[in-house]
Amino acid sequence: MLWTCPVLHCHSRPSSGGWQPLRFDGGAFYRKGTGELARALLVLRLCAWPPLVTHGLALQAWSQRLLGSRLSGALLRASIYGQFVAGETAEEVRGCVQRLQALGLRPLLAVPTEEEPDSAAKTSETWYEENLSTMLHCVDLSRALLDTAGQAGNGLMQLKVTALSSTRLCKELTACIQKSGGSSELSPERLAEAMDSGQSLQLPYLNAEQNQHLQASLRRLHQVAQHARAQHVRLLVDAEYTFINPALSLLVAALAIRWNSPGEGGPWVWNTYQAYLKDTHERLERDAEAALKVGLAFGVKLVRGAYLDKERSVSQLQGTEEPTQPDYEATSRSYSRCLELMLRFVSHHGSLCHLMVASHNEESVRRATKRMWELGIPLDGPVCFGQLLGMCDHVSLALGQAGYAVYKSIPYGCLEEVIPYLIRRAQENRSVLQGARREQALLSQELRRRLLGGES
Repeated sequence: MLWTCPVLHCHSRPSSGGWQPLRFDGGAFYRKGTGELARALLVLRLCAWPPLVTHGLALQAWSQRLLGSRLSGALLRASIYGQFVAGETAEEVRGCVQRLQALGLRPLLAVPTEEEPDSAAKTSETWYEENLSTMLHCVDLSRALLDTAGQAGNGLMQLKVTALSSTRLCKELTACIQKSGGSSELSPERLAEAMDSGQSLQLPYLNAEQNQHLQASLRRLHQVAQHARAQHVRLLVDAEYTFINPALSLLVAALAIRWNSPGEGGPWVWNTYQAYLKDTHERLERDAEAALKVGLAFGVKLVRGAYLDKERSVSQLQGTEEPTQPDYEATSRSYSRCLELMLRFVSHHGSLCHLMVASHNEESVRRATKRMWELGIPLDGPVCFGQLLGMCDHVSLALGQAGYAVYKSIPYGCLEEVIPYLIRRAQENRSVLQGARREQALLSQELRRRLLGGES
């Protein structure tokens, strides 16, 4: 059962008094029901158990054979699916979002669709066209949720490029970028022109089939961005693996040229920057300065990064230097530097720069709120915070109560599609899940308080 409270409105500016650090002590858990807290504790403990995460897909298949699809599905819906997924239907998603909004939190919808390179069915143009329809529906749903809540402003949703363009093409484009050394053949301006005009683009680096797929990919990306702009929904493009990120950045830059002009009310297309990569601070500074120099708005989702193990194994296999920071502490220092850089850009350029502080780390969030106060950045301004649905609620709720704009990344969809997606995300976010011990301790503490106090 949900304990509802009135939604807290954002303050128009930081308090004129001294800065008061937020308390991430679970005090805001009083706004959640006992059943929700118990499920969260159980699921987070399960997800922190390495064998379950490592062998998740095999265990799911085993449970279906042993228990049958219906019982196995019911157990998943009552546990992992119920904790991390909004639901399958638009009505279920709307109900989840309304519960979040009652807690002062906002939705960031995420379609759990991604390419599986070994599956021929999932690398055909038909599959990408189906994903396009799904993304367009996500835009409409994001807008409808905003209208239902009676909120002014813009919605946000996540966009995964490899749902609309193949990983193989992104690998080829990345190789071309590295070979061409900034050739005008692969400039964002040229891709933006091809997106806008619909004219055929023939790159000498690609064969006929690849050029055809590139043209279709550009059309799909442009169509999503165009529809999102019309529906007042901002697109936060997910970062992926290092070996395709240059191609993703090129495609995002092309979209930004078309849709991030201040006259359009931009930025409508944001890129994601991963602090665990060694060159992130340099790239972030370069990209921000380049965008502002030509008069474009600039949107950033700043994350630590989720592909550490895969990145290291690939570099070891190829015998190349690891692109990632050596350890978590170095990643945290990188995150702090990037955060400081972007907050300064926001304070100097106002609404031209937008930032999502996407972090489950209490110190990073606390640092961001303090620097916002010191730099005079209003709570309802161009800086927001983001965490995953079902995780880090002690941070999300504290931020929401204090009046900050807080978004929860919300996957939705049918059980068969979402569970494999969740397991892959869990494998990529092992450190986050295993590091959620403090949240587990706070949940245990609140549950003991209620049980001993006789609360229900």
